[in-house]
Amino acid sequence: MKTIEIKASSRDHFGKKSSNALRAEGNVPCVMYGGKENRHFFAHENAFRGIVYTPDVFLIDIVIDGTTYNAVMKDLQFHPVTDKLLHIDFIQVDETKPVIVDLPIRITGESAGVKAGGKLNIKRRTLKVKGMVNDIPEHLTVDITNLEIGQSVKIGEISYDKLEIIDNKRAMIVGVAVSRVALKEEEVAPVEGAEVPAEGAEAPAGEKEEAGKKEKDGGHKEPSHK
Repeated sequence: MKTIEIKASSRDHFGKKSSNALRAEGNVPCVMYGGKENRHFFAHENAFRGIVYTPDVFLIDIVIDGTTYNAVMKDLQFHPVTDKLLHIDFIQVDETKPVIVDLPIRITGESAGVKAGGKLNIKRRTLKVKGMVNDIPEHLTVDITNLEIGQSVKIGEISYDKLEIIDNKRAMIVGVAVSRVALKEEEVAPVEGAEVPAEGAEAPAGEKEEAGKKEKDGGHKEPSHK
């Protein structure tokens, strides 16, 4: 897992008024849980750009007034109208204890079903996993090379060394559906086993009889009456 350092300052005052004052100066109020006590701190919003606006997950070294704490980001709050970052919750981690994080999924391979005209549907972009900090990778790989049309990869069908997947095992990660192009090709494709008469070949008895009847009717003339 990637590591990044953020320098912050502890908060001496709490409450809505204090938080709004920090935001007015371009700072983001934060709380770190999981240690012997909750730690309230803040840092300028620019310090968080590298961990907020990216799908990557980081082990964060938060330096508060000179003391370093290892943590992972837990929750974010944004303004509903302006999308301005308002608050961040962190979880302090310990190398000797497991941690739960959301890891991004990286799809690899070219699906056989997609090559045949199917449409790739990605249902999950992240997976919630539990493991020791030093065993958590930057992302989780899902190979779709052998995925045919109508098939999918469910959470319960994959596993990773030293990691426990917390999400619902029956949930689908990615699948290949029948596309309109594939359906159209199936409609125009000839039926297997159907015989197409060769040029000059004699038509079946039923068709031959019908053709003779039409020829006879067409050649018959009604007598004229004067």
